[in-house]
Amino acid sequence: MTLPSDHPAIAPSKVGVLLINLGTPDAPDAKSVRRYLAEFLSDRRVIEIPPLVWQPILRGVILTTRPKKSAHAYQQVWMDDGSPLAVHTRDTARALQQAMGDGVIVDWAMRYGNPAIADRLAAMKAAGCERILLAPLYPQYSAATTATANDAAFAALRTMRWQPAIRTLPPYHDDPAYIAALCASIDKHVAALDFVPDALLASFHGMPERTLHLGDPYHCQSIKTVRLLRERLSLPVHISFQSRFGRAKWLEPETEATLTKLVREGVRKIAVVTPGFSADCLETLEEIALRAKEVFLTDGGEKFAYLPCLNASSEAITLYRGLVGRELSGWI
Repeated sequence: MTLPSDHPAIAPSKVGVLLINLGTPDAPDAKSVRRYLAEFLSDRRVIEIPPLVWQPILRGVILTTRPKKSAHAYQQVWMDDGSPLAVHTRDTARALQQAMGDGVIVDWAMRYGNPAIADRLAAMKAAGCERILLAPLYPQYSAATTATANDAAFAALRTMRWQPAIRTLPPYHDDPAYIAALCASIDKHVAALDFVPDALLASFHGMPERTLHLGDPYHCQSIKTVRLLRERLSLPVHISFQSRFGRAKWLEPETEATLTKLVREGVRKIAVVTPGFSADCLETLEEIALRAKEVFLTDGGEKFAYLPCLNASSEAITLYRGLVGRELSGWI
């Protein structure tokens, strides 16, 4: 059938994969950080306090005092190309695109900040993606990470007249390929150290304890990841949770307290890995590689090493190619 001359152009049908990570300010300055924090900390999935109570606190003391402090932290880890999280997520998307070939369009977005999920979904649809896999890069599921990323995508879909078909990547905390990728990365980085660690600490992002009681599986999935690591690695593996905020009771044991405890128990050389993060970011590079290191050495530790996230490593791309390929079954 011949289309009329005034028919709008229609791109050939394609399949897309949208990698999603948490988010980052556009620059390491107080203004950019304030804008990012305002979006991030206004998410009802992240802060489950009623807005009438929370927003005056957020708009008052938090957004008045915290941006300057956080901007200083970002300045310590900022890369030439931008925020570490953005750089590593972008590089992962590019490497995965090469691995997947021309049959799939791979793009990336941030839940908070730029590039925005809605913008990238619109661009992918304009490029002809009628089927899109949303791939939040969180191995362990949490409502405050995986769910809110999907929420943002679904909200964007509500504005589209012609929606693409959508699938979502499930958590992969106990997937054999994920554990194998972690172990291979850990072994590689430990072998490159100038010392042999006495132990390995797996530090996960913290969550309020109430999220566990409300049914969030994050804590249980984090523990299972560590159990599987223990079965594969020769080093003793400990678990902890970092990044506490506010006065609520958080998941324990806390990372810095755990490091102090390990020193008292005779651990003098330690390596720290962060299996809940797919890419290095402020929480890994500043909070662990700098601040946690200082705590450990000040308390009597002798050697401290932070082991990088999977980032865009060959281990990561092998993992994601397998996970994505499985979820695209029937589409490609």
